[in-house]
This record gives sequence, structure tokens and C-alpha cells, in this order.
Amino acid sequence: MMTETRTLSLAEIEDLSFRALVAAGTSEESARALALATAATEADGVASHGLAYIPIYCEHVRCGKVDGQATPVLTRPKPGVVAVDAATGFAHAAIDLGFETLVPATREQGLAVLVIRNSYNCGVLGYHTYRLAQEGLVGLGFTNAPASIAPSGGAKPVVGTNPFSVAVPGSDGQPALLIDQSASTIAKSEVMKHAREGKPIPIGWALDAEGNPTTDPNVGLKGSMAPSGGYKGVGIALLTEIMAAALTGATLGINASPFSGTSGGPPRTGQCFIAIDPAATAGGNFASTVAELVEAIRFQDGAHLPGDGRRTKRLSARGHGVDVNATTLSKIEAILA
Repeated sequence: MMTETRTLSLAEIEDLSFRALVAAGTSEESARALALATAATEADGVASHGLAYIPIYCEHVRCGKVDGQATPVLTRPKPGVVAVDAATGFAHAAIDLGFETLVPATREQGLAVLVIRNSYNCGVLGYHTYRLAQEGLVGLGFTNAPASIAPSGGAKPVVGTNPFSVAVPGSDGQPALLIDQSASTIAKSEVMKHAREGKPIPIGWALDAEGNPTTDPNVGLKGSMAPSGGYKGVGIALLTEIMAAALTGATLGINASPFSGTSGGPPRTGQCFIAIDPAATAGGNFASTVAELVEAIRFQDGAHLPGDGRRTKRLSARGHGVDVNATTLSKIEAILA
């Protein structure tokens, strides 16, 4: 069955997202940050984290899972540490505030870290590290999520899909390399998308409550996500949990409320970003070394360089717009009605 779509420009996606969020009770500052990220996410071809999330964000503002009017608070515990309390508001506004200080601090010191607590779903993590690379910095990002991955040998989730991202600056003002991946085989939002559309999921995406593989997305959502690479994926999730929750003072995934639905109150999860100025560490050889590494991959027939797919889709979206799900648009239009 074909899914009905409509083609929108990136400006239309941003405007629609902004108006819906404000209508639901979000401050204009937070709504703008989310709207920009939503348009960029759709341009990158990551539809599961794009407009499809706007009705969820609006629902969460209205039910109190996220405070749409929250004002994040920034402090400087140490010269190399930027700390932001998101105050149970949207992560995007907290990250924006933190980056305003993180970037100049990194240029001054060579390295700085941003920690965010009392936060919420930050969407596509690579969207944020990408911006650090545009500033000429190597950006590392970590964000934890409500528990959905069981430990090796177990069946009860203890850590979230917990993405990490690395963005490396290139010579053209864009990232030369962008790694953005979750600790699970696939992002949980993709399983949720299949559940909404009534489609089965491939074997290897999720497990049932007893730890067995399943093709039913609803069964998988009640069980656990399959870790990428088995125990190695669990290790990545644990690393991210330490970086994004333990080091930031945020809530562990086992105690966080779900990013979906209306129950449980604010999740109070966290984000951690480490920014490094390669001019301070590589003795002037960083750009040429990265270029050599990138060329070794791109010049190999059939090889894929992380981030290239998003770059290609982004260029196409700027000129031709993006096909978006008509059902999602209907939900957003109902919010604005």
C-alpha cells in the first residue's frame, strides 16, 4: 500500500513546525530551535525524527511531560565545563544556549565540555554535532534515553538506545565525516513508525519480553530493542549512559519516563557534548590527515562514508523540497485548527 505524501519546501516545514509548537503552548524561542532542527532532519532524510515528532512534542507540552515555557539556566562550574539545566524544557533550546558558550570556550582552551540535565529528547544527535563541525571543531555528542535495551543474557531493559555522534570538520565548512548511530540495531523511532503504519519489522530489530526475535513492532516495543553487534552494542549504550546521565547529573534510563505517550512526567534525561579544536592538538596536520582518510574510503568502489548520504539528500531537499507523510500533516493541521 502506497503512503500518501505531499511535497513541502524546507521553509514550509520550518514554518508549520513553529506554528504548531507555539499553538500547543511552546515559547517562540524553543519552538524556533525545534522547527529549525525539524526542517534540517527532514532535509537529511531522517523522517522518523522529523515532522512525525511534532504532534508528539505538542502532546507532551499539553500534558506536562515537557515544559514548553521553560527557560534553561547556564552555569560554569569550571573553566572547561559548561553546564545547562534544561528545567524539564526542550533539549534543543538548552543545547543552543550551551553552544553559545561552548564554542568560544573551546577556541580559547582547545577543549571544553557541555553537560545538560533535566532534559528531553534531543532529536537527531548528529544535527547538533554537525553544527560544532561547521565551527571548525571536532564534536562528540552523547544522549541517553528511557531504558529499552536489555543487558547481554538478560531480557529486562536497563539502558536506552543511547546514540552517540562524532562530527569532523572539513575544508568546505561542512563536516568531512559524520557518525551518528544508536546502540541498537535500529533507532526505536523506526520501530514506532512501523507500528503506526501497521508494518512488520525485520528480524534483528527488536526482541519480545522473553528476549526472542520478533517481526511484530508492537511486541518489540513491549520487549526490548536489539543491541547493535550484541554485547558490543550494550557496551556502547553503557558508555553513553555514563557520559549523558552519570556525568551530567541527569536521570538514568531505568528511571526516565517514556519519550512516547503521556504518562510519567518529564523524563529528565541528559546530553553531553565534547568539543575539541584540532588547531590546538594536531600541529597543523588535521585537515590533510582527515582528507587522506576520507579519500581512502570515497575512492573505493561501493564504499560508504558516514554522513555522505545526508549531505546528498540535503542538497536535493534545498532545491526540490521533501515528500512528507500526509497523515502527519493532517495531525499538525488539526493542532493549528
